[in-house]
Parts: sequence; structure tokens; C-alpha cells
Amino acid sequence: MGRLGAPLLRPDRDLSCASGTEDVKASSGGTWKRTVAVAAISAALTALVGFLGVNLMSGEHKVDKPVSSLYGVDDPEFYRAMSELFGPSLIAGNEVKPLYNGRQIFSAMLDDIRGARKSITFETYIYWSGAVGAAFTEALIERAHAHIPIQLIIDAVGSGKIDAKQVAEMRDAGVEVERYHSLRWYTLDSINNRTHRKLLVVDGRVGFTGGVGIADKWDGDADSPDHWRDTHFRVTGPVVAQMQATFVEHWLATRGVLLQGAAYFPELARTGEMPAQMVRSAADDGTESIRLMYLLSIAAARHSILLSNSYFVPDDLSVRTLIEARRRGVDVQIVVPGSKIDSEVTRAASRGKWAPLLEAGIAIYEFQPTMFHCKVMVVDDRWVSVGSTNFDSRSFRLNAEANLNVLDRGLALQERRAFEKDRQRSRAITLTEWRHRPLLDRIADWFAGLAGSQL
Repeated sequence: MGRLGAPLLRPDRDLSCASGTEDVKASSGGTWKRTVAVAAISAALTALVGFLGVNLMSGEHKVDKPVSSLYGVDDPEFYRAMSELFGPSLIAGNEVKPLYNGRQIFSAMLDDIRGARKSITFETYIYWSGAVGAAFTEALIERAHAHIPIQLIIDAVGSGKIDAKQVAEMRDAGVEVERYHSLRWYTLDSINNRTHRKLLVVDGRVGFTGGVGIADKWDGDADSPDHWRDTHFRVTGPVVAQMQATFVEHWLATRGVLLQGAAYFPELARTGEMPAQMVRSAADDGTESIRLMYLLSIAAARHSILLSNSYFVPDDLSVRTLIEARRRGVDVQIVVPGSKIDSEVTRAASRGKWAPLLEAGIAIYEFQPTMFHCKVMVVDDRWVSVGSTNFDSRSFRLNAEANLNVLDRGLALQERRAFEKDRQRSRAITLTEWRHRPLLDRIADWFAGLAGSQL
């Protein structure tokens, strides 16, 4: 074969001529450069296709057949099914207190952080610089100076707006900070899988979860377009250990250290009567636990479904399950963001899914005053599911999520009142209006729907 390019030479070429030799060298060099260029382009295209394949495909659908239920949420069979199918069992003896909007939420979270005596574990998708972020950073640093162990996980993408100086100050004080799935060349296969979980556990005894991020957008009382509407929950009782275990799972994945002992998992006494469980899912567990939990909850509905969700882009099976509930006579009502939203593409993709829902008699409302960021489902005024999960493919299949499920009529009725208050500040969408929306809106809805698996 000889040197690179020699096999490409014509056999009748006169190699004894000096000029001929130069021609051969020139031809060989050009061929070599072209070969390298083609190889480089091919490698780049292969890498791009691989990147898109790994990150933009949602993976196989683990649940693609209709989900039905022979029992309602009041039936003991429902209690057993939820306990046996979705990880940690429902455990009694808890108190779950709703907190509405940043004014209540941040005050409660900061009070418990400042009162920490044993440990603080904190995981959040959004942690931004600003007045709210500064308040949390100051509180965490103060507790770190008091020698309280603190572990903090922030998502590398969602918390991209945090000041590097802020992170450095926390680390210098002793706060252990990890960025989930940092953007590096060797993590490209997981760049599309984010932690969207929102968990704070103090002393292993008090937990918080819901929809709020650590940013100024959530401050206030949803009384202006600059202050978002959201709900978070303060939790005490035995289920806090399940919340802590959910955090520990990701700390082990990011830091490689197992948190254990009484500082993180103390003995927990009953603080109320509510049965509760923490359900979690992630792209790499292959179970779609939270998606299946939503589907089974909807299938078990016998009277009402109240769904508040900030990014409502249901897949076909979810649409079908909601319609089947309506055909059974279930009152299905959904509140979503209106024109004040941080993602117009998501809103357009959501609207593209509404036709069969509206035709079936499902009521859809768009919240008007500000961005609506709640993630709450109430079934039959008894079953409540809250947490970080949006009703879309990104949350169901790509992100790491965590929801707290509670079986309690008192909490459910409290959330019904909150839903009705939000509905009063919303605009009902009629089927006639939806069918006659402007042509450009219909085109935008269709194109946005093409990206539905990523929203």
C-alpha cells in the first residue's frame, strides 16, 4: 500500500520523471486533505445526530395503553395501589400546610432555615441572583457559620442566572454546593435531563415542596404581572423522611456521598392525621412513575378533577384519559397561564391540544393577572398531588421530578377553594372561540406542537 494516497495513483503514471513525482505528491496531498475534511465532517455530523438522538428523543413510551381503575380514591384499593406501585408507601401521621405566593412561601422557608440546628438539604431548579436569592444565600451562610451541615443542589441550566460570586461565598462559608448535570463535553448525553425538583428539608423534620423557584419573580402576592402566582407546601411528620431520601438520591448521584444518621433521618413522630407519600421519577429510571400516577389518579376520579398547571401540554394518552373521565360524568376543570407567560411556545403547544378536551365538555381557564405557576391536582375532593411536575412530556419523561401525594379531605377542600379563587381571576375558553381563533394563531399552535416532546 505504501504511504497514504498511493493506492489512488494510476498504474501507468511514469514515476521516474521528476515533474511526475511532484504531480503525484500534489495529488496525494490534496487527496489526504480531502479525506481528513470528509472524515471530520462525517464525525461532526455523527456526533450531532447522536447528540440529538440522545437528548431530543423522549425515549420509548413505557405507558401507551389506556389506564383504567375499578375503584375510586375513597376505596381502600386505591390506597393500596398507590402505596404498592409508586415507591414509598402512603404513611399516616402528617401535617401538610399550603402556602400561597412568595410572600408566605419565602417567609416560612427562611424562618425554618434560620432555625436549623442539625442539617439543611436543598434542591431546586431555579436559584437566581436578586433580592430573594440574596436572602436565601445570607440565611444559608449564617447557618454554615454556625457549623450546620448544608447540602445544596442547583440545576446547572435552571440556575444559570445565579452570580458566581454568590456560589463562591456559600462554598467559602462551608455550604456544599453541587450543580446538577453541569455543561461539560463528557455530559452531553444528559444535557437535556434536568433536575426540576423543588425540595427543602430542615433538620430532617420539616420539608417544603411545590412550584416555587428562588427568584424575585415569585416574590409578593401575585398582585402584579411581575409577581407570579404559585403554591408551596410545608410538611411535617413521617413522610419528611421520604422527602429527605429523595434529596439523598441526587446528592449521591452528584457528589457520590451518602447522607445518613440522625441529623438527616431522625425518628419522626406523628404531627397530624394526613396519609402522604413522596413519588419521584427521572429519565434514567425507566418507569415514568409520576406520569403513571397522574393517569391512574384521573382514571380513579368519580366526581371531579381540578388541575392547576403552569405548562399543560398533555400527550395523546393523557388527553384520552381526561376525556374518558368526562364521559363518566366527572367534572374536569383546568387552569393554565394566559397571555402573561414566560414561554409563548409552550402556551401555543398547549392550545394545540385543547380541541378534543373542549369538545368533550372539559372546562379550560386562562389565568389573567400574572404568570400562573401552580402544579396542583385535586381528585374527588380527597386526593391531592403537588410538587414540581408539569403536565407535559418534559416533566413526565425527561426531567427529575418529585410530587407529594396526600389523601385528606380537609387539604383537598382547602385546595378546591384556592382553585376556585384562581378560576375567578381567569378567563373561560369556549369551543366556539377556540375554533375561530386567528389563522396565524392556529399555524403557531401547530408548529409549536411539533416540539411537544421537549416542552
